Amino acid sequence: MAHEHTAEGTDPDPGTLDAHREQVVTDAVVASFTTAKDERLREVMQALVRHTHAFIREVRLSEDEWNQAIAFLTAVGHTTTDTRQEFVLLSDVLGISMLTVAVNDATAAPGVIKATEATVFGPFFVENSPRIEPGGDIAHGATGEPSLISGTVSDTAGNLIAGARIEVWEADSDGMYDVQYDNDRLTGRAHLYSDADGRYQFWGLTPTPYPIPDDGPVGQLLDAAGRSPMRASHLHFMVTAPGFRRLVTHIFVAGDAYLGTDSVFGVKESLIYDFERHEPGTPTPDGRVIPGTWTSTVFDIVLSAEEHSP
Repeated sequence: MAHEHTAEGTDPDPGTLDAHREQVVTDAVVASFTTAKDERLREVMQALVRHTHAFIREVRLSEDEWNQAIAFLTAVGHTTTDTRQEFVLLSDVLGISMLTVAVNDATAAPGVIKATEATVFGPFFVENSPRIEPGGDIAHGATGEPSLISGTVSDTAGNLIAGARIEVWEADSDGMYDVQYDNDRLTGRAHLYSDADGRYQFWGLTPTPYPIPDDGPVGQLLDAAGRSPMRASHLHFMVTAPGFRRLVTHIFVAGDAYLGTDSVFGVKESLIYDFERHEPGTPTPDGRVIPGTWTSTVFDIVLSAEEHSP
C-alpha cells in the first residue's frame, strides 16, 4: 500500500495515522447500529461502543490482555448458577450496581419527606419466600442473635401505607445465606405486609459482617487488587405497594468496622441504624422470653410515588 503524504511531501506523524485508523473502526461500529428499530437500543449500543473503544485506546489494550478479559468473563459465566449470580457480584464490586442505583434514585419533590434511599440488590434474593404474620420470625432456625425490627411504611407526604409487601433476607451468624448451603434450607428470609396503620414488625437476626463469595473469578480479582471481600453488616429489604416505586435497600449497623470499606460500595449514611442491645432477661415488647442478649431497631420506610421515577 502506498504511503500517505502531507502537502509538503513528508510522511505524516505515525501517531496521527494510528488515531485515524482506530477512529475509522469506532465510527463504522457506531454507524452499524443506526438501523436499530428500537431508538433506546440504538442510543445505548452506540454509547457503549464509543466508551469501550475509548477505554481500549486509553489503556492501549494488548491482545494478551483482551484474551485474559475474555477468559475472565467466561469464568464468571461458568461460575454463575441458579443460586449464585457471579455477574451481579462483578457488577457490585466494580460499583456498577451502585452507580445504576444512583442514576435511577427517585428524588422527592421540594417540601416533602425524602424517600428512603436505595442500595444494591445483591445476588441472594429468592422468589416465593415464606409469609410471616406481623411480629413473626424470619430466622426459621438460622443462627444468630435475635433482633426485633419495626417501623412504618409511608409516602413522601407522610401518609401511612397499608398492605405494603415487605421482603426481608439476611445472612446467618456464620455469614452465610441459606442458598449458600447444600441442604436446600430456607432460613433468614420471609415476607410480610404492613398493617392497616402502615406499621410492621418482625424478628430477625442482628446483622453481622461477612465476605462476599470470593472463591470464584470475582474473588480472584479482588485479591489481585488487594481489596477486601468483606461486606458491612446489613439486612436486606424490598418493599412494594401499588402506585409506588419499588424500593430495594438495606439497613446497616452503626459502628460496624466495614462501613467505610464495604466491598460493593452499598453503604449510605441515611441507612445506618443503631441496633440497641438488651441484656439477657430484658422483656421484649411482645412478651418473648429470650435467654441471651437481643437487639432492636426502628426503620421507618418512605416510598416515592411512581410518577417521581426518572
